[in-house]
Amino acid sequence: MRIVRATSTAQLHAAAVLFDAPPREEWAADFLAAPGHHLYLAHVDGEPAGFVSGVETVHPDKGREMFLYELAVAEAYRRRGIARALVRTLADLAAGLGCYGMWVGVDLDNDAALATYRSAGGAQEDACRVIAWDFTHLAR
Repeated sequence: MRIVRATSTAQLHAAAVLFDAPPREEWAADFLAAPGHHLYLAHVDGEPAGFVSGVETVHPDKGREMFLYELAVAEAYRRRGIARALVRTLADLAAGLGCYGMWVGVDLDNDAALATYRSAGGAQEDACRVIAWDFTHLAR
C-alpha cells in the first residue's frame, strides 16, 4: 500500500470510484487550493483503494484542531488496515501542524467505522446529536 497526499484534480478524478459521486472539477480544485484542507489517497498495486480528507479549524479560545471530514475504502480493499493507516496519516499530520486534537462524526450504529477509529487511536466521547442545514434546494 502507498499513501500519497492529493495535490491535483487529476489524482482525484483517477480515484473517482472512491467518492460518493464523481469529483466536480471546480469543487476538487477549490478543496485542494484551500488552506487547511487535506486529502490523502491510498493505492494498492497502483489502484485507488481509499482516501481520507480533513479540514483544519482554528478558534480564538481553543486553538487548532483537525476535523476528519471523510474516510472511504473500496469494498475490495476493506479489512486490510487501509482505513487505519489513512486515519493515522491524517492524525500524524494534525499533530505535526500543532493541532490539539482531531475529531470525526460517526453514526453510533456504524460498527466498522467505530472500530476503525478506535484502532487508529481515537476514543469515543459521549453521544451527541448532529444538527444539519440543507441548502441544496437553493439555486447555485
